[in-house]
Amino acid sequence: MMELIHQFLGDGFFIPHGHCYLWKPGLVWLNIISDSLIALAYYSIPISLVYFVQKRDDLPFKGILLLFGAFIVSCGTTHLMEIWTLWHPTYWLSGSLKAITALISVYTASVLVPIIPQALALPSPAQLEATNTQLTTALKKLENTQAQLIQTERISSMGQLVSAIAYEINNPINFIYGNIHFAKEYFQNLLVLLSLYKEQYPQPPSAIQSYIQEVDIDFVQEDLQKMLSSMKLGAERIRELILSLRKFSRLDEAEIKQVDIHQGIDCILLLLQNRLKGQGKYPEIEVIKEYGNLPKINCYPRQLNQVFMNILTNAIDALEESLVKGQKSKLQDFEVLARPKIHIYTEVLNGEQVMVRITDNGDGMTQEVMQKVFDPFFTTKPIASGTGLGMSISHQIIDKHSGKIECISSPFKGTEFIIQLPIQMTSSRTDVLHNFK
Repeated sequence: MMELIHQFLGDGFFIPHGHCYLWKPGLVWLNIISDSLIALAYYSIPISLVYFVQKRDDLPFKGILLLFGAFIVSCGTTHLMEIWTLWHPTYWLSGSLKAITALISVYTASVLVPIIPQALALPSPAQLEATNTQLTTALKKLENTQAQLIQTERISSMGQLVSAIAYEINNPINFIYGNIHFAKEYFQNLLVLLSLYKEQYPQPPSAIQSYIQEVDIDFVQEDLQKMLSSMKLGAERIRELILSLRKFSRLDEAEIKQVDIHQGIDCILLLLQNRLKGQGKYPEIEVIKEYGNLPKINCYPRQLNQVFMNILTNAIDALEESLVKGQKSKLQDFEVLARPKIHIYTEVLNGEQVMVRITDNGDGMTQEVMQKVFDPFFTTKPIASGTGLGMSISHQIIDKHSGKIECISSPFKGTEFIIQLPIQMTSSRTDVLHNFK
């Protein structure tokens, strides 16, 4: 056994490999440097592979990479043996290392062959990028759909609540409004009776005269008429608000129908009247209406009301923000401080479309903000003051009505929204909008 080991590790009376090169220094050093560099490269590659495999737990085919590492280490060792055998002819040891390298190579090849179809089935970087793009697009569509569902559910719930409140208020207001007429009539009859009493009894008893002076009957006659007129005016005002609420919610108009969009805009302005009025040191927001002679258009009224409400509410918010900025900077000549305005202009285009332009004279928007105004969840309002869904939903509603909506704005020059809607919608768009509800 010891003899076999000695023969395996010994020179075996072979001549060193350097004799083949006739010990020419240039040739010897050429082989030494080449084999050394190859061995160094071979040993560095497995280190990189092992590090890579440890860092990537999700990497497939780890085993084959480790086999490649073992194969490369074996190849590097054979090159080191080439340098060793230049002076030490241990060719049995060198041949054994080559045999080990051959075994590892054959085993690696046998393992690699069945893996090749699986490796070919792996997606390429271009395919992965395309898939990632598709997933990103699908995620955005899903987010938009979710936003639509949330906003639509909110609007639907709000519409039901508004309709219920309007219904509950409407009954007692109708009772009050209907009885004011009879109350005035009865009061007039009492006044006539009182006048006849004065004519027939110009000198009533002292107790009656004292009470007439105490209650100031002349003032009561005059003031009670004013009170009844004020009550009638207030009841009419409440009835108008209830009608506007019912038209805005339009739960009874869920299907497509012909409507007058001026009526919808006027109802929304009436609902927003409290915000349009002057508050404290802020002036009243003036609304200028230039309505054209528009025909009724086919649409879903509740959806269009939602669009107009979003735009008008944003316009009021922008004007209020401009007023605050102007107050803080003490710019007394700032136009919006003196005359905040919302301008609503409508007209017919080419007999086939109607156009609605809503303009405010607020601070306006930068180009960067204007480009994102219809993006879902984008808002310039403080946290909890806006969801960033209003204009995105409005854009989708107008688009699915086969219309167009455009925003034009620049800093300190106000903002304008231009809406174009077809007078008659195609049947395909009607089906899309029916599903959008």
